[in-house]
Amino acid sequence: MSGREKRKDEEGASDGDSEGHAPPKKNLKRSSDEDSDEIIVCDLSKNRRVKVRNFQGRIMIDIREFYVKDGKELPGKKGISLTMDQWNILRDNIEEIDQVVNES
Repeated sequence: MSGREKRKDEEGASDGDSEGHAPPKKNLKRSSDEDSDEIIVCDLSKNRRVKVRNFQGRIMIDIREFYVKDGKELPGKKGISLTMDQWNILRDNIEEIDQVVNES
């Protein structure tokens, strides 16, 4: 099994998702903490979410796995936080990424 196939299998195993499922639902809701300055944009799967948040005065796009501990949802280690510059680069290259994915 190649590294690429192994990685794909590992990702699918952690959340039970596979291709062909309905698109992720969009929440656009504020986090439950009143002090928090973050908006949940969409749920990618049961434990994976996209959030937009303000961190130290900078807007960040957070794509991350979450877990529940003591009744509170907490961010896990698996994920990435993108600055606006990084987000804009990714967004500008979505068509090229889609082309490569569809060719694979």
